[in-house]
Amino acid sequence: MATDLLKTFVQMCNYLQDPRHVARFQKVCGVKGTFPVKPSEPDRGESEPESPVLRKRGPDSSVVNGADGDAKGVQGDITAGPEAPSVDTTRAKPLRKNSLTGDVGQEFLIHNKFLFYLFTFGTELGNEMFFIVFFPFLFWNIDPLVSRRLIVVWAWNLFVGQSTKDMVRWSRPASPPVVKVEVFYNSEYSMPSTHAMTGTAIPFCLFMLTYGRWQYSFLFGFSVALSWSVLVCVSRVYMGMHSILEVITGFLYSLLILAFFHPLLETIDNFYMTDHFAPLVIIVSHVSLGLVAFSLDSWSTSRGDTAQALGTGVGAAIGTHVNYQLGLLLDPQLSSLPLTLPPISLSLVFLSLLRFIIGVAVILVTRMVMKAVTIPSLCRLFGLPTDDVRQARQHMKVELPYRYIVYSVVGFSCVSVVPLFFKIFSLA
Repeated sequence: MATDLLKTFVQMCNYLQDPRHVARFQKVCGVKGTFPVKPSEPDRGESEPESPVLRKRGPDSSVVNGADGDAKGVQGDITAGPEAPSVDTTRAKPLRKNSLTGDVGQEFLIHNKFLFYLFTFGTELGNEMFFIVFFPFLFWNIDPLVSRRLIVVWAWNLFVGQSTKDMVRWSRPASPPVVKVEVFYNSEYSMPSTHAMTGTAIPFCLFMLTYGRWQYSFLFGFSVALSWSVLVCVSRVYMGMHSILEVITGFLYSLLILAFFHPLLETIDNFYMTDHFAPLVIIVSHVSLGLVAFSLDSWSTSRGDTAQALGTGVGAAIGTHVNYQLGLLLDPQLSSLPLTLPPISLSLVFLSLLRFIIGVAVILVTRMVMKAVTIPSLCRLFGLPTDDVRQARQHMKVELPYRYIVYSVVGFSCVSVVPLFFKIFSLA
């Protein structure tokens, strides 16, 4: 009985991992590839030359991936034919290229612009720029306590997810048949989907932290969290970055991590604020986690993302400690809960936008200056050429401290420096 269940489970996983399902979903959503059809050559599920940067599944695992067998039939369905595109069709290339890998992707056709923009927005909900906007806005304008606890969950979620990727080592769905609408993360492993993880952990953690603390209905909060999560998860399949199995795994994995960390968030937050040894513990623990993540596999962009999240967590945690010690951390009293949104007025909107624009400008300038200073300094320190940033950042001794230094300063600025600036200029 147990053997049959295990066999059924494995078969189901193999089925959900098949890239042909991704290709069919893309076709239904109006995405069509421009792969050249070569019937005289056997289709191994790989359209790009072998590269040390792009990790491919070997021939023995391509059956599981679904790139072998009758994948050619699906490719024929999604391949651009000789006919001219219709009026409603748009030729496009991936919106973001990866400056570290040089991967720019291949042109594809969009037949449904609404879904293209919807899922592009959905996938951006898991990208760096969104969190640079989301966490500060939440911290400066709505609820600092919720924001700093979300950062803890986000950092740990990315660390666990990216480290799992480097241990499982599954590459992205084969292309063809899959159309790579996005290529920025194409050099990373894909199991589990960390976009699905953050896109699930952040909205549900936000819901769990704010329900009862703020006045709103359970159905409204749960619906927003679920819609956010589903949009991010489905967008990763649409982008051709993940199989259905990888997205489902990321969704469930993040719920497991959230179930573990949510009861500990208050304890962690209090430790960050009150313990005199907190800064030392924060730095040592986060740097140690980064070293573990960087030792799991050879270079990939996922290692930098892990260090970036951990670095942001370091800066935000130390900023929390500094704010508390200086008496600048003014969380509302428990007696004032639940909180209610104040009446929306022009002055409130103007002040919120002013804080947000000034604060984000400070953070972006800080990030830009720190990047410009840190990488050349580290290259000189370790005797590496400074004229090739891409090559230099593939060295652990450059990438790890660079990410930690830059994003710890960014996190500290968000939590401590910018609010102090607001207080000085009466914008708090």
